[in-house]
Amino acid sequence: MYKVFVADKLAPEGIAALEQYAELTVDFAPGLDLAQAIEHARHADAIIVRSATKIRGELLDACEKLRVVGRAGIGVDNIDIPSATERGIVVLNTPDANATTTAELAVAHMFSLSRHIPDADRSVRAGEWTPAKFLGAELTGKTVGIVGFGTIGRLFAERCRGLKMKVIGYDPFVTEATFSEHGVEVCELDALLAEADYVSLHCPVTDDTRGLLDARRLGLMKSDARLINCARGGLVDETALAEAVAAGRLGGAALDVFETEPPVDSPLFAAPNVFFTPHLGASTHEAQTAVGVQIADQIAAYLIRGEVTNAINIPSVAPDKLAQLEPYLQLARKLGKLLCLMCEGALTELSIGLYGRAAELDAHPIANEALVGLLQDHLSVPINQVNASHLARRQGINVTELSSSDSRDYLTMLRVSGVTAQGPLCLEGTLFDERHPRLVRVNDYIIEAELTGHILMTRHADRPGVIGAVGALLGREGINISRMQVGIANDDTSQAIAVLGVSKELSVDSLNELSSLDAIEKALQVAF
Repeated sequence: MYKVFVADKLAPEGIAALEQYAELTVDFAPGLDLAQAIEHARHADAIIVRSATKIRGELLDACEKLRVVGRAGIGVDNIDIPSATERGIVVLNTPDANATTTAELAVAHMFSLSRHIPDADRSVRAGEWTPAKFLGAELTGKTVGIVGFGTIGRLFAERCRGLKMKVIGYDPFVTEATFSEHGVEVCELDALLAEADYVSLHCPVTDDTRGLLDARRLGLMKSDARLINCARGGLVDETALAEAVAAGRLGGAALDVFETEPPVDSPLFAAPNVFFTPHLGASTHEAQTAVGVQIADQIAAYLIRGEVTNAINIPSVAPDKLAQLEPYLQLARKLGKLLCLMCEGALTELSIGLYGRAAELDAHPIANEALVGLLQDHLSVPINQVNASHLARRQGINVTELSSSDSRDYLTMLRVSGVTAQGPLCLEGTLFDERHPRLVRVNDYIIEAELTGHILMTRHADRPGVIGAVGALLGREGINISRMQVGIANDDTSQAIAVLGVSKELSVDSLNELSSLDAIEKALQVAF
């Protein structure tokens, strides 16, 4: 059973979606203070949050079993992503579930700015009737600039095109072809700001985008242009925005988000033609239901089946791709574990090569799984796909991924090779029947051995009596040999290796005695 702590309010449909899985125990306890939340989180396998609960600091440190954090929504500002990644905790969000409602809110703000709807409403309620005071502007034929062209930006663009507006866009991570597919003209940011009658922000806050619209960039906009921000408050310098609107250098702004929420004594409160909503981007019945159900299903898929969808800190893998990758992940993990045992010094370089049919697959998760095998028995933190690359870099290991359709001897092959101060090491493996892992090369030695159960490996002088001596020692210890493969190097017939499947692990004393035999150069054992 997996415990899922739901720390913030979630739609009833989301709770019901969690409860349908027999493997999950649901702890729905929103609105707790930090001390209370820590006690609920301590033994949780998963935590689901909205924006209220902060997954960082004391709470994150207290988690003993946490494997995954689910954000019911798109923003993950309340989650310490680097710390979660180092701990091997997957962070999931639901970037598309509330995309439509956020895009529609941005359109609503655009209409409010164009027709002065909030001010006109207050005027009528005050007993006034001055339509000339609220002379507005049509959207048809105007130019709207979209900064950030993810799912929400694209939905917003579709609606603006439906209003017969000219749509221009900026996103350094989106190709020109993608913009063209959506009928949007790509622009550099400064050019977009200078041309647009309306600018709508739809990008995340990162080190590169924080304060994106500062005083200089706001100064590039037309004096009658309007700014809409339904993304993140940190994108805009609020003081500079207030000054620009108050001085008449900008026509107005509509904000759903603020750098500090709720805003206190914001300079924007005194600025004319600036309208606000209290972070309503995802606040529709449809969106609340969608994010709740989607994050529930994503959490369950990860905990029960290992499927990763919409992860922030690990590449997502579709279920059909995961099934195809799984045998290669097992092979990579076993080769990584064996390579670690062969190392006699610190590993500085690691190369993971996919050859033949394997080259058609995504090399990154396979390389990560080799790192899991390499590091899992030597670090104090759990190692998995989330933190393997990060921890390898911290250990000073430079990782390289290679792929080639050419493969020697086998239809598909995986090579894991490394470099230590003592020299290079290389292991090669393949899959029989596309699912059974086999070791086929150890450095220069050709071998064909199963990678299951307890394995004893020796490098020894290739002369009569060596295998007999090994067998005699194992027999004395009551250890059966279930299988044995011997290999020799092409360029050195004086040395050989043996890979033996044995019934149980050798004691430390027995392994030392085996290693001390005159003909044995090295002996090691591993359990898979």
